[in-house]
Amino acid sequence: MYFDGAVNSVGSGVGAVLISPDGRHYPVAAKVDFSCTNNVAEYEACILGLQAAIDFKVKELEVFGDSMITIFQTLGQWKTKDAKLVPYHEYLEKLAKNFEKISFTYTPRAKNQFADALATLASMASISEGNIVEPLEIEVAKGPAHCNAIEASEAKPWYEDIKNFLQTGQYPPFADRRDQRRSGALRCTTF
Repeated sequence: MYFDGAVNSVGSGVGAVLISPDGRHYPVAAKVDFSCTNNVAEYEACILGLQAAIDFKVKELEVFGDSMITIFQTLGQWKTKDAKLVPYHEYLEKLAKNFEKISFTYTPRAKNQFADALATLASMASISEGNIVEPLEIEVAKGPAHCNAIEASEAKPWYEDIKNFLQTGQYPPFADRRDQRRSGALRCTTF
């Protein structure tokens, strides 16, 4: 699971991405509709991801985040001194007990781009209460969209009439005399 929080001039948002062992991505995000610091947003994001993992009945979880404070406080390497973060830290530890095995690893921001994008999107989107936006489906476009617009008719390849003409010398039924005169030179050509 990757998580991230975003606080900016437009608003605040949190995002997490659960990645299954077979590589499927399950994004979750929420707009934070109360004033918060970046550290609070990071804890909110981690908790959102843990809650989603619990809902998915995950037993073993690796957690990755680019928030040093959230990761290192959870690992016990840093003390939680900020009074605003203490209840978050305690709740996160309570949620962590739902897993048979759980680990927390700090990851650089560059490796946390998907969760960062979700958090930023949630922070900037105008979402009213009770309005649910279905999960995103993101595909990889391997080429320009217009190249996929070729339509096939009757399941024959586009070159069927040309192939038939070259093999038999017969024009397609829709060809008129002008077409036949223009293509007369083709009959003399062999491939």
